Amino acid sequence: MNKKLLSLFVCFLAVNASLLHAQEFSIGLKGGINKTYGGEIVGIDSGLPTEYTSETFTADGEIGFHGGIWTQVNFGKFFIRPEIVYSKLESRFDFPQGPTLYEVEELSVPVLVGYNIFGPLDIYAGPAYKNIMDATIERLEPLNDPPQVVVQNTPFSAQIGAKVQFGSFGLDVRYDRALSSKEFQGPVDFVSDRANFDIPVMNRAVIEDARLDQIIVSLTVKLFDTANKDRRRRGGNCYF
Repeated sequence: MNKKLLSLFVCFLAVNASLLHAQEFSIGLKGGINKTYGGEIVGIDSGLPTEYTSETFTADGEIGFHGGIWTQVNFGKFFIRPEIVYSKLESRFDFPQGPTLYEVEELSVPVLVGYNIFGPLDIYAGPAYKNIMDATIERLEPLNDPPQVVVQNTPFSAQIGAKVQFGSFGLDVRYDRALSSKEFQGPVDFVSDRANFDIPVMNRAVIEDARLDQIIVSLTVKLFDTANKDRRRRGGNCYF
């Protein structure tokens, strides 16, 4: 895991070093919230109607968060924007025995190609490499060593979105779509608390789909801009 993180960081620095030679280069920070979609678990019927459910449960997306750094190099009205972003994703399965949280931590490296529509408005799209750092589902047995949840079998997603920039600050909204295929996992066992319920509860199940798509909303701040740096040198005024 550390080798992967180091490789991602080195690649990001290498891209930045090459972009520093571009005419219009900027770098900054970003952070915000993400809303997840997806995730499906199917119960396995025990054969006893009052024991365990065989229903299909689709996760309800919760609000997670993210933070990272970005760079952008402009070529006229076009631009390339690599980023490196840490995200915490959360979804919830409403099992009969109670809400069960599905949490994923990931480090993603989007490389986006965009176009300036007019003024402060840009659109963009591109791939994102994703490294899953951790993935857990509550109530999985054994509690002290639950099985690993495989979120994706291909470490890539596709992103498309739009952003606006006003001086040093910006707003970014994008959709992130997993490119991995659906993968069955299991059977797995959940803590059922069967004695406390008179209805079928979730016990043995198959994780039908662990993939998560996202709507991502970010606030951005520009820390450095070569174009404004050149204007400061020529005009002697202070700009961001």
